[in-house]
Amino acid sequence: MYRGAFLTTPRIDIDSIRSVVREIFKQLDRAVIGYEAEKKIILASLLANGHVLLEGVPGIAKTTLVKALARTLGLSEKNVIDIKGTPYKGFSRIQFTPDLMPSDIVGSLVFNMVSREFEVRFGPVFAYIVLADEINRAVPRTQSALLQAMQEREVTIGGATYPLEVRDKGKFFFVLATQNPVEQEGTYPLPEAQLDRFMVRVVMGYPKSLDEERKILELHMSRLTEPVEDIEKVVDPTWVVEVQEYIAKNVKVDSSVLNYIVSLVRATRPEIFESISKYFELGASPRASIALMRLAKTLAAMRGSEAVAIEDVDSAVFYVLNHRVIPNLETVMELGGGFKARIAVISEGLEIAKKIARGGR
Repeated sequence: MYRGAFLTTPRIDIDSIRSVVREIFKQLDRAVIGYEAEKKIILASLLANGHVLLEGVPGIAKTTLVKALARTLGLSEKNVIDIKGTPYKGFSRIQFTPDLMPSDIVGSLVFNMVSREFEVRFGPVFAYIVLADEINRAVPRTQSALLQAMQEREVTIGGATYPLEVRDKGKFFFVLATQNPVEQEGTYPLPEAQLDRFMVRVVMGYPKSLDEERKILELHMSRLTEPVEDIEKVVDPTWVVEVQEYIAKNVKVDSSVLNYIVSLVRATRPEIFESISKYFELGASPRASIALMRLAKTLAAMRGSEAVAIEDVDSAVFYVLNHRVIPNLETVMELGGGFKARIAVISEGLEIAKKIARGGR
């Protein structure tokens, strides 16, 4: 039992990473029942220095899961950390709506009537963890403001540039955006080029079993407050940056696994493999290969290994590639059309891509 043992940053090695990860999962389980695979991928994306797009219908604890993860790192909406004169919130939530402006996200200059000077008003993007609720409800201009910040990890206000990531001070920048995959009226879908800014897309469905649904009710049976309030801090946020650096430098990918990653991504491209054209109209780019390698390295570290196995790659494939490929519309329509059909075609196509990468045709 490690609860309370990691309130400061522990010495970073592969065993300590696995131990801290286990304790974080224990804490997350106190607030969110089930979704073990989704929890693993979200935490792995954080430790791989990527961003996450969460898709799922309302009421399945997407926001609760994000808040719970922030609390395991001692981050909340209440605490503000000043780094080199710039205030950063621990956790920030932005509700995207059609009338939201880019300045509402990144900040703006405000005229001070007393000093007769312009002052910087920092937007909610200045945080360690940013939750962008229903990102597809904002107009493209506003979406782009956040996506540019995600890519460049800095913003410009009034001609001055401010960093969103200060690694030497243990400041990371992690964005989780949510979308409702069913309700599309009044939304502005993200273009493929902007979807590519997210390392993974995690599709969250309903609880898998009757037992899980019952446990959810039992969790809320004797309380009026959210269970996320019971989450205990596990480590300091500086642990995240140190683990990111450790994984990048110490977790190895041998040539056979590297070849598998490259072959798998190439196998999603119909212009190279005609057999995949039944499933994909457009395949994944080299940026997808990089994201797949980084996430696989993190998954290896989380299970306590300093060497990536092909199984780590396979565990990451769907999450990294499902939003980077365009499914064949005819095949989607054959399955009835809609979101579920798109996911089914993508899943089957990626399984075929795995076989091709292993030498099958």
